[in-house]
Amino acid sequence: MSNATYKNRGMFLENIINESNTYYNSIDKSLIYKKPTPIKVLNVSYPNNKSHLIDKAVYSSISTLDYNGIYREKYIEFDAKECHNKTSFPLSNIKFHQLEHMKKVIKQRGIVFLIIFMNNNFYLLKGEDIIEFINTSDRKSIEFEYLESKGYKIKESYTPRLKYLDAVDEAYFKE
Repeated sequence: MSNATYKNRGMFLENIINESNTYYNSIDKSLIYKKPTPIKVLNVSYPNNKSHLIDKAVYSSISTLDYNGIYREKYIEFDAKECHNKTSFPLSNIKFHQLEHMKKVIKQRGIVFLIIFMNNNFYLLKGEDIIEFINTSDRKSIEFEYLESKGYKIKESYTPRLKYLDAVDEAYFKE
């Protein structure tokens, strides 16, 4: 029997993106942050006079995508997804409310995408391509070949750790 846990699934990718955002923001290349998860505090204790501890909390509302901000004078929003399947990315990894939110960002001419870590590579998949795939396919998953052909491969480096803004430039700012 496996002792696998899903508690920290996705933290690898989120940590890399957070490091990259810290770098990008420090050099004024962008202003992008991870959005806090909205919670409602139910119980607080006060172990001493200088601190308090949240004992119980629940999610207060559904969250949209994990990251948002401004890049090259455009609103940008994206989510991080890790996929351990080698052949396809399950659409069940994208919640309905996230898809609806992506459509709204597209309608407002913002930049919206997923960063997908799959087969030891990082890809940017535009929100427009995700919506088109869902609207034109009966499949329950995006084949890896589709991700390779429509997605933009994201390079790794020392600083920033994940050069995802280079992929954003390629996907959205072709000159």
